[in-house]
Amino acid sequence: KALLSEKKVIGWFQGRDEIGPRALGNRSILALPDDIEMKNRINRRVKHREWYRPFAPVILEEAVTSFVDLPKLSPYMLLIAPVHPDAQKRIPAVVHVDGTARVQTVNENQNLKLWQLLKLVGEETGTPVLVNTSFNVSGQPIVATPADAIDCFLGTEMDALVIEDFVITRSIV
Repeated sequence: KALLSEKKVIGWFQGRDEIGPRALGNRSILALPDDIEMKNRINRRVKHREWYRPFAPVILEEAVTSFVDLPKLSPYMLLIAPVHPDAQKRIPAVVHVDGTARVQTVNENQNLKLWQLLKLVGEETGTPVLVNTSFNVSGQPIVATPADAIDCFLGTEMDALVIEDFVITRSIV
């Protein structure tokens, strides 16, 4: 939580691997969504892809209606929803040019660690939302092992790597 509050980009490697087209919180790159420059920074310095590529918000299930008009919950990041105009100013790094977002909702039973992280971030910032993108760089598969996570971290400009309860940060020499 502290690293995120300091506007750091975090590689997040937790629990079992995920299967599917999206990062759902076990193999993710996470950051605060409150600055549009965060999207640009992650695209350029971490994902190594085009500047315009969007990111998705992961939102506490109990807070989702404060940010988007979502007809039902979206635990698998499959639904696109309009972002409320006031929320667009609070989470610009995850709002697409058309004012929508591909939303992932998280509850305590679905992913306890990510839910706890979102709760802490929400308590600190007032916004229980994070940028969530797959833990990989453009053209590469999502990391599968701790060694993959470390290699990806070292090959990008992520600020920190969290593997389970271990935190690795970059040393300034």
